[in-house]
Amino acid sequence: QVQLAESGGGSVQSGGSMRLSCRASGYNYKRFCMGWFRQVPGQGREGVATLDGQGSAKYADSVKGRFTISHDNAANTLSLQMNDLKPTDSAVYYCAAMKNDAGLCRFYPFRANSYEYWGQGTQVAVAS
Repeated sequence: QVQLAESGGGSVQSGGSMRLSCRASGYNYKRFCMGWFRQVPGQGREGVATLDGQGSAKYADSVKGRFTISHDNAANTLSLQMNDLKPTDSAVYYCAAMKNDAGLCRFYPFRANSYEYWGQGTQVAVAS
């Protein structure tokens, strides 16, 4: 059973930086697609960044150049480095994972309902 646990959320001023971590267990990272999603009240989960087992990353247009996704294979930890944060980045951030069958990570990286495993979420608040 894959288990995911996020940490690192909190409050920051606009323009600041924050790093989220997701400790994972019960998976083979080479065969999984892992990602970060975010959600604000009243809206669906929005894909932010994904990473497949071969190290190929994809980013939402809204975060390109500001966010970086990475995976520490030894520590089984997925991270999201967020720089130049904006108030519009405020949301609950979720770590997610899915088996990368049929190239799902490549073709549908941000389709939330494809992801089988989710963390509990961590709040990020960016003040203007």
